[in-house]
Amino acid sequence: MRSSGRRRGRVYRRCGCRDADRRQLGAKCPRLAEESHGTWTFAVDIPSLNGRRRTVRRSGFEDEWHAETALRGLLKGRLSGFDANPHETVAAYLTRWLKSMEFLLKPTTYARYRTYVLGELIPVFGEMRLEELAHDHIAAYTHQQLEAGRGRQALYHCLATLSSALGTAVRTHRLPFNAAQPLPMRRPRADERVPWSAEQAVDFLIHCRDADPAFADLFETIIGTGLRLGEALGLQRPCVRIDDRVMYIRHTLSAIDNHELVLTAPKTRKSRNWVPLSDRVAAALQRASTRSTPDTNDHVFQDPKGKPLHPAAVRRRFHELREQAGLPHVTIHDLRHLAATIALEGNVSMAVISKTLRHSTLSTTANIYSHLTWEVAMAAVHTIEARLCLVEARAQNAAASSFISHAPNPLFSHTA
Repeated sequence: MRSSGRRRGRVYRRCGCRDADRRQLGAKCPRLAEESHGTWTFAVDIPSLNGRRRTVRRSGFEDEWHAETALRGLLKGRLSGFDANPHETVAAYLTRWLKSMEFLLKPTTYARYRTYVLGELIPVFGEMRLEELAHDHIAAYTHQQLEAGRGRQALYHCLATLSSALGTAVRTHRLPFNAAQPLPMRRPRADERVPWSAEQAVDFLIHCRDADPAFADLFETIIGTGLRLGEALGLQRPCVRIDDRVMYIRHTLSAIDNHELVLTAPKTRKSRNWVPLSDRVAAALQRASTRSTPDTNDHVFQDPKGKPLHPAAVRRRFHELREQAGLPHVTIHDLRHLAATIALEGNVSMAVISKTLRHSTLSTTANIYSHLTWEVAMAAVHTIEARLCLVEARAQNAAASSFISHAPNPLFSHTA
């Protein structure tokens, strides 16, 4: 047994042989003189929270160099705040990483990560050593899932979760590289959505007012402001200023595992902002506030029992009302798209639309909500045509005037 230089730790060879009393001989086995007997081990004493030192041992290394390298990795890892266990499995690392993310992520994001880690990643890669996980393992899993008909969106998010976990290992020097990068598949493009027209939206709202006035006010608010569903359901009474025609987005209501309702921060930093209210939306919010019960909670939109509306229940009711109105299939999030499209049809600038929808950047608005309706597209090409025709007519008039001014006048012409 020898010390590893000036660093804490010992590297030695040991075996599993036992004496007559069935006690392990460890490093005292006489057969360790044989080069092929036993394996290399390292041991290091590290402090614990109670002030005592505990010994960490790792064995099973084929030679002294590998044991020394693992010891250096563990000591280096402790300087970065983690235990670089050379035998750590993917399952152990992902479990530890998931626990470290619990108080850093929004509850809904954490629940989604937990589903992917426990339900998919650990069953597939869990038994492998973390250092042995390679890109070809992840690529093979991806191809297998796609060939089995797995949804591309769900698979992409699962791989992105794995990449996030391995990225943390790289940033903390636990791993030299991220085996999940680049991802073995491209991010799937979202299906192009065709929103309702303004006429269809009005038909829907008229039907809702007759069939379910409470939900009519909710959908009036979403269409009139472009709120996300969670933002509308998380809207609090003190955040609505009817007289000032403004409301402040401070929360979003989400369902963890589609069950527990929680109020979390809005999607992005810029989502936490103010939104102006039109007279229609102000009236809808006024009716909803009057209808809700302030004794139970401060939510503007509540169910008949005075509890916050569950997002899944709202989606179900939306599709029931949509089918009753005989309108094409869209999602509630498409109502946000509808709000942007109506504003675009009214020649509202993209910058103003981006501000109203509270996107993080103007490019986000341009990429997601720049879908032009036929009328807007035709207006654009007709504008180009009219401008070109006007300039061309001016050029032709100028050329004709120049020709007339330079033509010889027969009244003053002389013959030879």
